[in-house]
Amino acid sequence: MKEFDIFVPLFFNDGRPIGSDLFQLLQDKLLAEFDGLTYFPQQNKGFWKMGGVVYEDEIVIYRVLSKNAKRARRMLTHLKRWMKSEFEQEEILIIERNVGTVE
Repeated sequence: MKEFDIFVPLFFNDGRPIGSDLFQLLQDKLLAEFDGLTYFPQQNKGFWKMGGVVYEDEIVIYRVLSKNAKRARRMLTHLKRWMKSEFEQEEILIIERNVGTVE
């Protein structure tokens, strides 16, 4: 089984807050593909370097699980493109992990 974490920015690159309508649409898209999701609403800060400049962002995390990794990756690749456009971001981080469940 695969676990995917989607790091979702709270602000557009120009500093405007992202509206709740986009978060709801994102959630709807995830639920249309996956049987469930976990939303981590606590605000997190991320830092990264590019060209000698340190950037900072505030994010929340959505987590989904899938038994069909190939299908999940395909959907998340399309979702990432959509998010980069709609959330007006240069990049969106999505992490994939192998996980198991306790029987």
